[in-house]
Amino acid sequence: MHLFDLLKCLKALVVGYGSIGKRHIENLSHYQNIEILVCTNRKTDQFLRKKKCKIFNSIEGSLKERPDVAIITNVSSLHVSTATKLARKNIDVFIEKPLSNSSKGLKTLLKIVKNRRLITLMGFPLRFHPCLLKIKEIISKKELGRIIFVSVENSSYLPDWHPNEDYRKSYAAREDLGGGAVLTCLHELDYLFWFLGNVSEVFSVTGKYSKLDIQADDLSSILMKFKNNAVGEIHLDFFQRPAFRNCKIVGTKGTIYWNFDENIVRFYDMRKKRWINKLKLNKFDMNDMYFSELDHFLNCVKNRKKTLNDIEQGIKVLEIALVIKKASKLKRMIRVP
Repeated sequence: MHLFDLLKCLKALVVGYGSIGKRHIENLSHYQNIEILVCTNRKTDQFLRKKKCKIFNSIEGSLKERPDVAIITNVSSLHVSTATKLARKNIDVFIEKPLSNSSKGLKTLLKIVKNRRLITLMGFPLRFHPCLLKIKEIISKKELGRIIFVSVENSSYLPDWHPNEDYRKSYAAREDLGGGAVLTCLHELDYLFWFLGNVSEVFSVTGKYSKLDIQADDLSSILMKFKNNAVGEIHLDFFQRPAFRNCKIVGTKGTIYWNFDENIVRFYDMRKKRWINKLKLNKFDMNDMYFSELDHFLNCVKNRKKTLNDIEQGIKVLEIALVIKKASKLKRMIRVP
């Protein structure tokens, strides 16, 4: 039995019907007493009919149904304007990453959210991944000692993401829609911000380097310094096969290593001079973290409680990403606001 099973019917609006929008609709359908509204220009298909969704082709039309919450999954460049329209109607919002592809409109949105005491959540499901939660716990307990260095990689081949679609038309392939490696692969920047806090300075080499037929950056090699003096190296790309995603964190007392395929959190204890498995996932359904994320949002809405990753954090992570792109253009280290 889930959170809203015993409550009055909740109306949830999903704006956008791409792959992530469809995932959220599927997960919402597992709750009792949640009516699903979908705003999309796409034609109603068998999936939407099966989930008994009400379909609207405009935000204005969907607002007539007076939704309680909204999940924003349209193209990144429209996230802020969409969220602002909904926030003005006192609707709590769950916004998929990235928050935007520019700083335009952020102050207005934040002011509305604060004045109306709205609940917000940024869509970064890795914060709900058991391995990342374990790493966060190890860091919080100071088991690593003082963190000196972190190395992160997220590499994959863009055409493999959705094999039945033309990758060249995807938002990830288009700079104007908020795509590119830096903004699309923002998960890594978000969880490093979660682990280590604010970033002070950034340098990067970011641009289009592969033969992919896209109009956005497909590689970003980033060097950053955190305000706690830890140094980070982040590599993001759209062209590597096989896909590879990992994280290594080095501290004065030990080292943590995790990669997405194995889903084992290893800790090298410098005193004992050996590796220890801190967590090993024998079975892992990737949708579990998306479901946990949604459950967290709905729970915070019910209890009017701040989420663990609200819009203020989303703005800070977006600022880091925008500075990364700026540093590459200027070919120098840039301070983060």
